[in-house]
Amino acid sequence: MTSAFRYDNDARRTLLKRLAGEAYRRGQFTLASGRESEHYVNCKPVSLSGSGLALISSAMLDHLDAEAVAVAGLTLGADPLVSGVAMAAALVERPLDALIVRKQAKGHGTGAWLEGPLPPQGALITVLEDVVTTGGSSLKAVHQLREASYVVKRVITIVDREEGGATAMAAADLDLVSLFRLSEVSSAAEELSR
Repeated sequence: MTSAFRYDNDARRTLLKRLAGEAYRRGQFTLASGRESEHYVNCKPVSLSGSGLALISSAMLDHLDAEAVAVAGLTLGADPLVSGVAMAAALVERPLDALIVRKQAKGHGTGAWLEGPLPPQGALITVLEDVVTTGGSSLKAVHQLREASYVVKRVITIVDREEGGATAMAAADLDLVSLFRLSEVSSAAEELSR
C-alpha cells in the first residue's frame, strides 16, 4: 500500500500560502449567501489541483470523526473534497466512502438526493465543505443526510469566513472544524503581496 501524504506544520503553511495566492481575492463581491463582501474565497483552483487536493484531503482526514464511515458534501464545492478524503483514507487503509448530496432530488430514475455507496441507516457521516459563510450549504447537506436516517455531528471546512457559520452549526448540534479562518487567509494574502 502506498504511504499517505503527511500533513504537518510545513504542509499547513504550504496550503495556507496556496489558498492566499490562488483562492483569495479582495474587492467587491456578492457571495452565495447573498451578502456583500470585500473578501472572496474560491477554493476550487486549489482543491481541483492534485497537489492542493492532497494537502486538503490529508488535513481533513486528520479531523474526521473517528467512527465516521463516510464523508459527504453538497455538490459542487464538496465534490473533490469527499473524493480526496476517501482516497486519503484508503491510502492509510481506513475504510471510508464518499457521498455527494445533490442540490435537488434527481429528476429521473430513483429521484435520489444522495450519490455514492450508501452506508446502513444510523451510520455516522462527516460533512465536508470548501467555504462556510452562514452555513447554509453545509446545513442543507446535513438536513438531507439526517432525513435519510444518518447521524451527522461534525462539519469540516477549508475556510470559515467567520460570519455566523459556527453559530448556525452549533444551533444544529454540529461541531464546525475549520482548517483556516478567513482572517488567516487574508493576512497571508497581504504578506504575499508585499
